[in-house]
Amino acid sequence: MDLAYVCEWEKKPKSNHCPSVPLVCAWSCRNLIAFTTDLRNEEEKDLTHMVHIIDTEHPWDVYSVNSGHTEVITCLEWDQSGSRLLSADADGHIKCWSMTDHLANSWESTVGSVVEGDPVVALSWLHNGVKLALHVEKSGASNFGEKFSRVKFSPSLTLFGGKPMEGWIAVTISGLVTVSLLKPNGQVLTSTESLCRLRCRVALADVAFTGGGNIVVATSDGSSASPVQFYKVCVSVVNEKCKIDTEILPSLFMRCTTDPARKDKYPAITHLKFLARDMSEQVLLCASNQSSSIVECWSLRKEGLPVNNIFQQISPVVGDKQPMILKWRILSATNDLDRVSAVALPKLPISLTNTDLKVANDTKFFPGLGLALAFHDGSVHIVHRLSLQMMAVFYGSSSQRPVDEQSLKRQRTAGPLIHFKAMQLSWTSLALAGIDSHGKLSMLRISPSMGHVLDMNMSLRHLLFLLEYCMVTGYDWWDILLHVQPNMVQNLVEKLHEEYMRQNAALQQVLSTRIVAMKASLCKLSSSTIARVCDYHAKLFLIAISCTLKSLLRPHFLNTPDKSPGDRLTEICSKITDIDIDKVMINLKTEEFVLEMTTLQSLQQLIQWVGDFVLYLLASLPNQQGSPVRPGHSFLRDGASLGMFRELMVVIRIWGLLKPSCLPVYTATSDTQDSMSLLFRLLTKLWLCCREENHITEPDDTLIDECCLLPSQLLIPNIDWLPINDGIISKLQNKQLVRLQFGKAPGLVGHTVSSQFDAFVRAPGQPKIDHLRRLHLGAYPTEECKSCTRCGCVTMLKSPNKVTAVKQWEQRWIKNCLCGGLWRRMPLSYS
Repeated sequence: MDLAYVCEWEKKPKSNHCPSVPLVCAWSCRNLIAFTTDLRNEEEKDLTHMVHIIDTEHPWDVYSVNSGHTEVITCLEWDQSGSRLLSADADGHIKCWSMTDHLANSWESTVGSVVEGDPVVALSWLHNGVKLALHVEKSGASNFGEKFSRVKFSPSLTLFGGKPMEGWIAVTISGLVTVSLLKPNGQVLTSTESLCRLRCRVALADVAFTGGGNIVVATSDGSSASPVQFYKVCVSVVNEKCKIDTEILPSLFMRCTTDPARKDKYPAITHLKFLARDMSEQVLLCASNQSSSIVECWSLRKEGLPVNNIFQQISPVVGDKQPMILKWRILSATNDLDRVSAVALPKLPISLTNTDLKVANDTKFFPGLGLALAFHDGSVHIVHRLSLQMMAVFYGSSSQRPVDEQSLKRQRTAGPLIHFKAMQLSWTSLALAGIDSHGKLSMLRISPSMGHVLDMNMSLRHLLFLLEYCMVTGYDWWDILLHVQPNMVQNLVEKLHEEYMRQNAALQQVLSTRIVAMKASLCKLSSSTIARVCDYHAKLFLIAISCTLKSLLRPHFLNTPDKSPGDRLTEICSKITDIDIDKVMINLKTEEFVLEMTTLQSLQQLIQWVGDFVLYLLASLPNQQGSPVRPGHSFLRDGASLGMFRELMVVIRIWGLLKPSCLPVYTATSDTQDSMSLLFRLLTKLWLCCREENHITEPDDTLIDECCLLPSQLLIPNIDWLPINDGIISKLQNKQLVRLQFGKAPGLVGHTVSSQFDAFVRAPGQPKIDHLRRLHLGAYPTEECKSCTRCGCVTMLKSPNKVTAVKQWEQRWIKNCLCGGLWRRMPLSYS
């Protein structure tokens, strides 16, 4: 493990930020981190309880909101989609936060629930029934279905038709369980019930879910001399009211309390966690004293109940007739450790069916198998989630800097050290975020090989396996990029493409845009592949335009059982290889292409981009021979993309007959020249060279000569490639610690990869552009804009156009950028 970056609050003579007690943080599958601090006012009479939300790529761009909680915040929980956040406090209030206008740096709370005056000690969203198991031992398989299998898992509560009902469950300090359900009409249905008849104090609790749709709650009163209690909770809706039924399950005493040598050594249970939200059979317990701790891992198993010999003689018990009983058995325990300050559990749903404690050599150091323990001396240990054996270690110091091995052997200086009070592992377990006792955020890399020496191929296989997992689930893969070095990029992109091409056609279609976005983010990390980033983003834009424009086509007769006009267009354009655009057009039913004049005019910016890009590609063909560093190079060998451009040129030609003003505008040297026919003829010739992926031929000299003449016939446009991304990931490759400050963008310049972008970025002071609407915003935009947290794409916050076709286009990226990244609001004076 090593530190990637730290982000701290601005230092003031008298700091207004102080960590909450207890301090909590949560990490979403979209790589958003939420954490708490208390803001002390100038009079220092009362505290404001703040919730801070950051995107890991722009940690300085913190969104801080006054939570409105009157007491200290005790729990934070993201939902399964990573777009909503729950916060609960020591006064029993629970609030649900959601994005405003789908912006990652704008949040509001509209709904919530309350158990007045009863502090919440555990909180969780209800399970939605979706569970995907990872089979690490099958990471070499070719089919995604073998590597990632859908597990039969029932939602906690279902609506009519089997749709999961959204809501949350909380456990309070007085032994109450409260469930709040979000009804489709926006109302909240809340019910509260006692966990058992004899209510007692609950100091620690956690929530897990079973495959049958039940909920399991574990509780402890904080004393290691008391049993850890478990309860089954069933939630149902009867007569529009939420009903809660509870049942007591087998309890356990920690092993350290039954050991005579340690009976009174660890008086308090300080951490109680299920190993996973959907694994109620395994629990992690930590008992501590003032200076040390011990950690135990327990498992709930079915065991045969022994039958007395007398009864055996009367009626022998054979096979499955033997009575069974649920019993907790200890799996493993640590020796005496330094005092544990925080625990972070992995979120990867790894299938451990055949690999409980004896894991194959190539997978036993897989990141998702480890959990993190933070200690009061500033160190962090990664231990195996079941055997608790050491897998990796990070030694911090009072300055949170990694130190060399020699200095580790020296005696540590006395005095209070900075340590993590809250920790969270990322969703792939390749990164760890810690909030320390000064409220500072530290981002740690966790090696794919867990610090053990594995060959490069094995590390690459781990990274590839996790990239595929993110591709299938839709989770953000930023934490994987932390480990990608420039020399790995080409290999990873090729392997990812190979694995993708092995999947069936239906799955390829579902993942088609996600893999392009993934390749683009990988290529950003190497100077030799930086130009391909522009190509991948242009391809995402092309796919989106093609889908949108073809979806506007309607069959002439509504009851036509044939293919849709868009499918027929693709089929006819692929069959008819004529280089004359008008001859291709004759084969189409032109009545299906009739649209309103206002609709056609509103699409002109998108049509113009298609025309400009085709012209740019063809004009750059002579210069691109043997020069893969220029943007656009990969399109010249991509038959599928060239085919899409060819289809769009045909559609645009037909629409131009209806409304000539919607056609792309070219500046030609001759008034009589048919620019679209010329470009279509050259584009078709180029497409014919590479339409069959396995038989790509080089363009002939005639085509190259004709393309050489293009600049003398038409004015070649400047293509607006995406702006340079101001994120942190490309600055972390040299493994040097980056120090950041909340609220202050870093002035990191001169990075080798970033400098490669200079040729594709507009100079300062030149007009900015809305990358998705293709509208010019001027050198100093007056409209509010938003930018993508991943690719840096910029677009206006509010739509300037009310035409239905434009709304349909904008709906494609209203929640996420075309690359899948989240949006964040930009200041008006963005550069």
